Amino acid sequence: MESALYVVATPIGNLRDITLRALDVLASADVIAAEDTRNTSHLLTHHAITANKLTSLHQHNERAASDNILALLAQGLSVALVTDAGTPAVSDPGALLIQAVHAAGQRVIPIPGANAALAALSAGGLATPHFLFYGFLPNKSAARSRILQDLSSHPYTLVFYEAPHRIIESVADLLTVLGGEREIIFAREITKMFESIHRCKLAEALEWLNGDPNRQRGEFVLLISGAPAPSIDLSAEAEHTLKILLQELPLKQAVQLATQITGANRNELYQRALLIKNTQN
Repeated sequence: MESALYVVATPIGNLRDITLRALDVLASADVIAAEDTRNTSHLLTHHAITANKLTSLHQHNERAASDNILALLAQGLSVALVTDAGTPAVSDPGALLIQAVHAAGQRVIPIPGANAALAALSAGGLATPHFLFYGFLPNKSAARSRILQDLSSHPYTLVFYEAPHRIIESVADLLTVLGGEREIIFAREITKMFESIHRCKLAEALEWLNGDPNRQRGEFVLLISGAPAPSIDLSAEAEHTLKILLQELPLKQAVQLATQITGANRNELYQRALLIKNTQN
């Protein structure tokens, strides 16, 4: 193998959700840097890969472990980076190491695979083309509410990760800040034995969670529908003019000319132009 840091996505539950390329890299790498060597040993044993080349890299030792891995790369060795589940450096350790490897002029090679957020989006059924992945919200309610307030006006599907011991408090804050009319999808234990996907209004979410203690167990991906589009009241003339200009001009220029021609509000024309473009796409 080429001397490089291989960023290897591993299964998020089902051990067969791993690519053939990832198995090749794990079998051939000189060293495997793992978030928890016990979990990775289980994965390697399942796929008949030797586990005697493991080293530890986790949240609390990443800086020191990065120095050791840089030394291995300088010797011309290959290193595979894995976390307990999913893709390293995406709401998991690894980003500091990857930055250090880039800074040292060494190569970083992604080996893509399982991802909890994308799995939830693919099965959630929210028919919006855009999403905003946030990851884990803050532990404290006040900080969590501030973040949610900042995100509240985005029209995109919001994607969060959440742990079972915080799910009730987080959903309560989601309801308080975003209101009860938005839809929430609970994608729980994706690819695992007790996988479940439940969709409801935020106003109904706490009642559903409290209806069965088992619903509060496991790792969660939360999908929240985006902010509804603002009501736009354009005259028929302004609407017609905008549509004609959008056929011939870029969006920004079409909005500017439509504002000058019709005297309509520029922000309302801009929002309407976005809706027209999204519909066309």
